[in-house]
Amino acid sequence: MPRSAVHLAGPQYLVHDSLPSQSLYQGDDRGGAALTVLLPGEGARLLWDITYSILFEAVTTMLVLLSYQLFHKEILRDGLIYQYLMKGRCLSLTSQLVKTLLYNFIRQEKCPPPATHIFEQQSDGGGLLYGLASGVASGLWSVFALGGAGSKPGLDQEQNPLPLSNQSLLLLLVLANLTDGPNNCPNPYRQAVTCFKNTQDTSSIPTEQHHMFQINFNSLYTALCEQQRSNQATLILYTLLHQNTNMRTYMLSRTDMENLVMPILKILYHVEDRNSHHVYMALIILLILTEEDTFNRSIHEVVLKNITWYSERSLTEISLGSLLILVVIRTIQFNMTRTRDKYLHTNCLAALANMSAQFRCLHQYAAQRIISLFALLSKKHNKILEQATQSVRGLRRADYAQDLNVIEEVIRMMLEIINSCLSNSLHHNPNLVYALLYKRELFEQFRTHPSFQDIMQNLETVIGFFSQRLEAAGTDLSVERVQEVIMKGAQALPKDRLKKFPELKFRYVEEDQPEDFFIPYVWSLVFNSGVGLNWSPTGIELFSRDSG
Repeated sequence: MPRSAVHLAGPQYLVHDSLPSQSLYQGDDRGGAALTVLLPGEGARLLWDITYSILFEAVTTMLVLLSYQLFHKEILRDGLIYQYLMKGRCLSLTSQLVKTLLYNFIRQEKCPPPATHIFEQQSDGGGLLYGLASGVASGLWSVFALGGAGSKPGLDQEQNPLPLSNQSLLLLLVLANLTDGPNNCPNPYRQAVTCFKNTQDTSSIPTEQHHMFQINFNSLYTALCEQQRSNQATLILYTLLHQNTNMRTYMLSRTDMENLVMPILKILYHVEDRNSHHVYMALIILLILTEEDTFNRSIHEVVLKNITWYSERSLTEISLGSLLILVVIRTIQFNMTRTRDKYLHTNCLAALANMSAQFRCLHQYAAQRIISLFALLSKKHNKILEQATQSVRGLRRADYAQDLNVIEEVIRMMLEIINSCLSNSLHHNPNLVYALLYKRELFEQFRTHPSFQDIMQNLETVIGFFSQRLEAAGTDLSVERVQEVIMKGAQALPKDRLKKFPELKFRYVEEDQPEDFFIPYVWSLVFNSGVGLNWSPTGIELFSRDSG
């Protein structure tokens, strides 16, 4: 079990002196005590040095009170603390609490040094109030700086230099992912997270939305961009993109989307160093973003210089769109050789498919990698086909047949992605045409395959058209001359020569009962990332220690 938290009743007036202490415990509303400490009163200075310590303890106490879920394998949908949070005074504080936790995350305040006090020490050594406040601050500093008796050794100081920000975000995720109440009563904390508005939005707040509030979207966006190294920051970004239409619209309107997309691409690029849940969340964020055509167009207009973290090839200048394609293709190839996760495959291909009609001026290397991925899939297809042919055992043959169906689905998806680009923006992508012609023999075996005949028609048309023009241009053509022929040919190819197919569009939809995934995931983050918290692993039932 975690270390005991500081008792909240004593120093509460240091944070919220506008409320008398006895009002916190009226009736059966004892759960409001911790919340009241978390909420600043009018004129209160939220992040005074001593207040920082009290706020941190209040947030931590809330996590401890809710941690009973850790010791149950099934998702709990009731309980004493749950009831306190879902009704009475706690319910009325919902939007203010969520706003406070978000601002704690936004501010990214470091822990104040232990020598700083907001009270002047009296000559006689100070009274009870001073001693209590000073003791809390010093004790908290020991936990932050030294790890404390209950923390992960060396973890808190090195990986969590912003303990209040980290802990507040964890609590926000726990609250937002609580199950709905009885009789389909919605989780008010999730409602608050999904409906808040920008402070610059001057439209009136609908009276029926009781938990709506306003917050500075620019500050929140900046914090989200800066903190994507952590699982919890990526998870809150996913939550806001997926569930808060106001925030999603704001993000998609930004002209500096590279600040948000680049950290997500780094997560996927360093897939070997990330847990699977973090990779999934990053990939789903990309999928949600690629649902919007404005995003798919704008990323090809952003030019990046010297991408030092991409080690496979020197990228001195490349569009954000081409870099995104490279990283997603690399993720697919990693998955093919290592994890072989169909879910990961499907979402990677869906993101590429969503972007394909808007591919613009693809980088030469990005075009090459698209065709190289198709070559890898083709080679894998031939190997499985050979194994299936040679297999004489009925059961084993059925397994090969299933593998063959899966790889053919992926191959068709790749053909549809290439076809979508050629059909919609061929004249914008001479590098893809060049790569297609250079590896044209790869596609020969699929011309008469019943699963690919229809989609191969356009590829055959493009390959045949440009091959004739190159033959007419002569032999021993330089790369520059070939590119010139392709660019002129792209303008001359009649659009009606290419068959129209339905637009490729995929949308992310959460599975039924998403809490079965998200609640264990969130609590695994609390378990592994909570500052100054430590539970005995032997008692954890909600998730396995090696999950994620």
